[in-house]
Amino acid sequence: MAKPGLDGHDRGIKILARSFKENGMEVIYLGLRQTAEMIVNAAIQEDADVIAISVLSGAHMTYFKEIKSLMNDKKMDGVLLTGGGIIPDSDIGELEKLGIGKLFGPGSDIKESIKYIENWIDKRDNEK
Repeated sequence: MAKPGLDGHDRGIKILARSFKENGMEVIYLGLRQTAEMIVNAAIQEDADVIAISVLSGAHMTYFKEIKSLMNDKKMDGVLLTGGGIIPDSDIGELEKLGIGKLFGPGSDIKESIKYIENWIDKRDNEK
């Protein structure tokens, strides 16, 4: 989990990280001001199943596209890229076309995001 760019609002992602841990997930929170390269390299190093980013700055299109492009370059097909923040509905469809997973906005149910990730991993593992 990470906050890319200069977005300094980290309360929400910290709450999610704690909730994910409490539900049995291993979570590595990279913190604020992460670059796409830092996020993808950490995911490779940690053998992550999921990369989740939070973007409240309005730069979601740039960050998701950069991270997904690096993931494609590094053949990270078995890793889910998901996240949330302030993302207009008009942008969600374009991000989904790029292969970005479900996106969660303010007020989303944490249990729904946990279930989504668990189901995505189960489906991926059953297709192997």
